[in-house]
Amino acid sequence: MHGLLTDLYELTMAAGYVAAGKADERATFELFFRRLPRNRNFVIAAGLAQAVDYLLSVSYSNEEIAYLRTLSQFRNAPEEFWRRLHEFRFTGDVWAVPEGTPVFPNEPILTLRAPMLEAQIPETYLLSMIGFQSMIASKAARIVESAGGRSVVEFGTRRAHSPEAGTLAARAAYIGGCIGSSNTESGYRYGIPVFGTSAHSWVQSFETEPEAFRRLQELLGPDTVQLIDTFDTLEGARHAAALGRPLWGVRLDSGNLAVLSRAVRRILNDAGLHDARIMASGDLDEYKILEMTAANLPIDALGVGTDLSTSSDAPKLGVVYKLVEMRGETGTRYTAKFSTDKATFPGPKQIFRYAGHDEVGCAWECPSCGSNDAEPAMKPLLRPVVVNGRLVAPLPEPGQIRSYAAESLAALPAMVRSLAQSKTEYRVEYTAELRDLYAKVAAREHHA
Repeated sequence: MHGLLTDLYELTMAAGYVAAGKADERATFELFFRRLPRNRNFVIAAGLAQAVDYLLSVSYSNEEIAYLRTLSQFRNAPEEFWRRLHEFRFTGDVWAVPEGTPVFPNEPILTLRAPMLEAQIPETYLLSMIGFQSMIASKAARIVESAGGRSVVEFGTRRAHSPEAGTLAARAAYIGGCIGSSNTESGYRYGIPVFGTSAHSWVQSFETEPEAFRRLQELLGPDTVQLIDTFDTLEGARHAAALGRPLWGVRLDSGNLAVLSRAVRRILNDAGLHDARIMASGDLDEYKILEMTAANLPIDALGVGTDLSTSSDAPKLGVVYKLVEMRGETGTRYTAKFSTDKATFPGPKQIFRYAGHDEVGCAWECPSCGSNDAEPAMKPLLRPVVVNGRLVAPLPEPGQIRSYAAESLAALPAMVRSLAQSKTEYRVEYTAELRDLYAKVAAREHHA
């Protein structure tokens, strides 16, 4: 399953590892990003559950192997390679930060250790899944921050880059703080609350707006949200108010929201519908929402679509998957890149989070151990998820991840959570032992 969802060079390298006798050497790879996207002070890690599902199920069918055999790149591939693909199963280990964790440049989101054949092939899938969902979760966190306590619903599947991307975006947006999604599949798959009542076509399909509203209310009862801007927004508000209860509220999808929301609030209050809520939607992003919050508009909930499901202002997260360690018959060798702008630290790592800053060190370190000083509270972030190809414990449900993400974000310095256009950098330091390891590997490579 999903074995071909990878770049071809992952498979050509895999064939090469078999031919070179390196397929069973144990490799350690780390997944991280080098730089924050624009307008971002942090990234919310997401997508781990789907990454783990992939690792525990990835395999190759006879038909897929037959297809690969037709490609010219494999004309010299040894038969042993095809046998290994036929039997392919992930037997390695995965350590990762919990989904919902704020992370920063050069911090490993996921560490994978496995025989080289098994460690190389998953690269493409892991980068795509974790990179995409982390990007959307981060966007959602910004939008929810700007909403000032108002509920935010993700509305973006129809503008996502595919229906599947929309479903995954709904999950990631929920992790990032949205209360739910319009995407019904996300509710079925992930238990995410789903929202939605009707579109303009519903109103247009009836002879009159009052009839459309009455029919909808008969169907949905207290879940009714009347979309009031099909013709005349204020007249639509009057028609909705005239029907009275049961009514959740009304939705504004166009126009001057500052003027209309106040006028609609008066109409609803004059009809005794003080508890009826106003939802706003229509090309919203965190900056427009921040203006609404600053103006204290009488808007209770927000529907955000295109800008959220595509992370339109920062539509990519440059995640990378880099080899940091090799273990073979000759011992352990730590690996790193030293190219300009793309240098990496060698060796498997751990993130040590203190109050207000992080320290990245070697995986075997314990920075607070042996100190007599009063150390601030510290916790290592990477935790075992898969050991010897088996899940260590059930992964948390999206609702649990959402709560954890909210707590983790609240613990960040206020300026890091700020939506100010200028970036506020979170302090990330590197331990002396990691810097020393980097220097040793650099010296080895420069004298090789």
